[in-house]
Amino acid sequence: MNQISAVSQITAQDVADYLRISEVTEDDTNTLNTLLTVAKAYVTQYTGQTLENLDTLQDIIIVVFILCQDMWDNRALYVDSSNVNRVVESILGLHSVNLL
Repeated sequence: MNQISAVSQITAQDVADYLRISEVTEDDTNTLNTLLTVAKAYVTQYTGQTLENLDTLQDIIIVVFILCQDMWDNRALYVDSSNVNRVVESILGLHSVNLL
């Protein structure tokens, strides 16, 4: 896997490497790109941060990978407050600016 220092640098191939997918088809790449987009959107909505701000937060990188892995493994993303991964919830909580 490439050295990644910002959320915006994560590619579908990086996600495939993280998921240990040895042979990535075009369909897999399309799916991984979609998962990556959704994961980034989820993080920005959850935290209230912009993608530019997320690029300054190194720990968010693993959150994006974890979300992609969860969506890949389950092939469906449903979010309610009782089903959020604890690691993801903890890290995102550190950076939330929209806590009301």
